[in-house]
Formats: sequence, structure tokens, C-alpha cells
Amino acid sequence: MLGAGERTREGLRERKKARTRASIREHALRLFREQTYQGTTVEQIAAAAEVSPSTFFRYFPTKEDVVLRDDFDARLFEALERQPPGLAPISAIRAAVKDALATLTPQEWVEFRESADLSFSVPEIRSRALDELAHTVQLMADALAKRVGRAPDDLAVRVIAGAVLGVIITVTMPWTDLAQDKGGEDAFRRVDEALALLEAGLAL
Repeated sequence: MLGAGERTREGLRERKKARTRASIREHALRLFREQTYQGTTVEQIAAAAEVSPSTFFRYFPTKEDVVLRDDFDARLFEALERQPPGLAPISAIRAAVKDALATLTPQEWVEFRESADLSFSVPEIRSRALDELAHTVQLMADALAKRVGRAPDDLAVRVIAGAVLGVIITVTMPWTDLAQDKGGEDAFRRVDEALALLEAGLAL
């Protein structure tokens, strides 16, 4: 078990890593905006964020990942862990989505919309997004499995994880709609309505 001092140092390290990650992503999106995605190199992003290219790759395995990987998933799954154990899985996910969205700053909403626009318009990112989706489905399955006391590869767990992500993708595509949604409220109101339909059994 970590002592108080060790926990403090660990917390400081994690906050420093989070700041570095956010800085890299912020500078990357700015450069993409100023000189296009294709016209920006990893070396330029690293220089702007005052880190080495090797540090960039420790945080983002590929240039596409700097667009696709923000910390929203981490906030979502942390919020899911905080939901009361008596809530059904989809109810807990709906509440967690609302909680995670409430943490987004105006600047993060801007970055969210820019990422959505790039994900739709840049073929390399759109292709990489499929791998990222599989990664997110696994994270969702892990989180649900922990919540309900089953294995992550349990069929029901994976079906619910896939259904939730499928619903979210369906109602936020085309991603240009999300990019044009200045406050984000409309897109995520649709997400909540769609998850409510899933929760009710998708009766037609």
C-alpha cells in the first residue's frame, strides 16, 4: 500500500502527464488548423509543445491518435465507477455521460468539435478510427464487467458494450453535425435520447 507521501508524488506525476498530453494535443490541433493535417509533422507538433518526438509517441502512438484520443473516455469510465451500484448498466452509462460532459471546458468543446471535423474529413484518421473504436468497445466491456461482476468477454457484456457505442456513433454521424453543434448540447441530447431507447428495449 502506498504511503501518503508516495500517493502525493504519484498524483503529481499523473497531473504532470495529463498536462503534457493536453499540451501536445492542443498544439497539434492548432497546427492542423493553421497548416492542415497533412502539412503538419510530428516533429513540428513536438517542437510547439516543447517535447521530443519520442515523448510525443509515448503519449500518442500515431499522428492520427492525437486527434482520436482525448481524455473523455477516461472521464466517462471514472464517472461510470461513481454511479450507484443499484443502477442498471445503461442507466449508469447515461448518468456517466452526463457527468463526464459536465466536466468539459469551453476550450475542450472547441477541441472536441475540431476532432470530430478532422475525423470525418481526413481519410487517414477515419481509417484509424476503426481501431480506436475496437479499443473503446473493449474499455466499455471492461468497465461493465467490473460493474456487474462478470468477465469482460461475457457475451452479454460485450453485446451491451457494442450496442452502447453503436448507438452513440449512429446519432452523432455524420460527424460534421457534431462539428457544427457549437455548444455540443444538441448532439449529446440525441445521445441520451438514443440510449433511453436502448434502455427501453428498442421497441418500435
